[in-house]
Amino acid sequence: MSTAPPEVLLVTGAGRGIGAATALLAGRRGYHVCVNYRADEASAAAVVATIRAEGGTAIAVRADVSRTADVERLFATVDAELGLLTGLVNNAGTLERQCRLEDLDEDRLTRIWAANITGPFLCAKQAVRRMSTRHGGRGGAIVNVSSAASRLGSPNEYVDYAAAKGAVDSMTRGLALEVAAEGIRVNAVRPGLIHTGIHALGGEPGRVDRVAPGLPMRRGGRPEEVAESILFLLSPAASYTTGAFLDVSGGR
Repeated sequence: MSTAPPEVLLVTGAGRGIGAATALLAGRRGYHVCVNYRADEASAAAVVATIRAEGGTAIAVRADVSRTADVERLFATVDAELGLLTGLVNNAGTLERQCRLEDLDEDRLTRIWAANITGPFLCAKQAVRRMSTRHGGRGGAIVNVSSAASRLGSPNEYVDYAAAKGAVDSMTRGLALEVAAEGIRVNAVRPGLIHTGIHALGGEPGRVDRVAPGLPMRRGGRPEEVAESILFLLSPAASYTTGAFLDVSGGR
C-alpha cells in the first residue's frame, strides 16, 4: 500500500512571532517544516527543537529572502532535505521607527520594500516553479502575511510599511488568478494588533496594550490565533478558496 508523500512547508521569518507560531502548529499537524530565519539562529533552532521533540520533522535554514541567491539556496535546501514543496508562508517582514511620511528617507524605503515586497515575490517565484502542475508539480498553497495596515494606512506611524503590505495584497490577488488553473491557491491573512516583537522595531514595544482598549474586541491578538488562520488557508478545508483575504484583526 503506497503512502502519500508528506506536505512540505516553508515558513519565512519563522524564528519568532507569527512565523514561529505557524511553524509549530504546522509541525503538530504533520507538515515537514522549514524554519527560515535571517539573523536569529538561536530562536530558529528553538522552534526546530520543539517540533522535533513533539515528533515532527523540521529544519532551520538561514537566508535573506530579499536576495535572489539566498532564496535559490533556501529552496534548494528544502528540495534536498524535505522533498517537494507543497506550501509557502510568506511571513518575513519588518518595519522601522514610527514617523510621518515627510520624514522618511530613501534608504529606509529601500529596506522596507526589500523585506516586505521583494522577499515575498522572490519566494513565490520559486514556490510556483515547484508547485505548478505546468512544471510537473502536484499543486500547493501560498499564504502571504499582509497586515490590517494595508487597509488602514498607518498614518503618523508606518505609511511605508502599510504601502508595502498593500503591494502584498495586490500580488496575492494577481498571482492567485495567474496560477489558479495550475493547482496552486494563493491567499493572504491580514493580522491586526498582535502581541509580537515587531512593535519594538517601531520604537513602541507596548503599542498593542496602548491601542487595545479602542479595538472592538478590546484586546490584542496572539500569534497562535493568526497561525490557526494560516493553517486553515493552507489546508484542504480551504480547497475552493483562492485570491481571498482573511482579516485577523479583532474587528479593527
